[in-house]
Amino acid sequence: MILRPFAAARPISHLLRRTHKPTPTLLTQIQIRTLTQADIDDPGMNGGYPNPPAQKRQFRDPYADWWDKQERRNFGEPVHEDHDILGVFSPHEYTHFSPQKGLVLMGAFVGVVLGLCGVVRVYYPDRPAVERTFEGGLDRELGGVGAVLAPSHGEA
Repeated sequence: MILRPFAAARPISHLLRRTHKPTPTLLTQIQIRTLTQADIDDPGMNGGYPNPPAQKRQFRDPYADWWDKQERRNFGEPVHEDHDILGVFSPHEYTHFSPQKGLVLMGAFVGVVLGLCGVVRVYYPDRPAVERTFEGGLDRELGGVGAVLAPSHGEA
């Protein structure tokens, strides 16, 4: 038997309708964004914070006299807004090889491997041993035409 309070229960949405809703005021009804002189003077909208040129910390001199030697930064030096991308702990730019030199090296590797395979194919012996030969053929060696055959799986 279903208990009466549970059977007569209403959804929770009726509780949400009873909450107090603030009455809209004139300021919330009319919110027009106007361009002020501060927006014109500060197009980056960063409050006038100096934004230094974008230079990865990876390319700064590691042996210079930095205040923070790990981050290669001096005390009080402004931080670029993209510091998370330009910092020391961001992924490093790989500048050891150019793409053209990388393709040449990969092509040379493939050529050496294929050349080595060709050399092995030419000088590798066909068979490690000489084939066995039987006088009169293998049929005679196994008993000939009149030999008794071994029983099959179903025969007893």
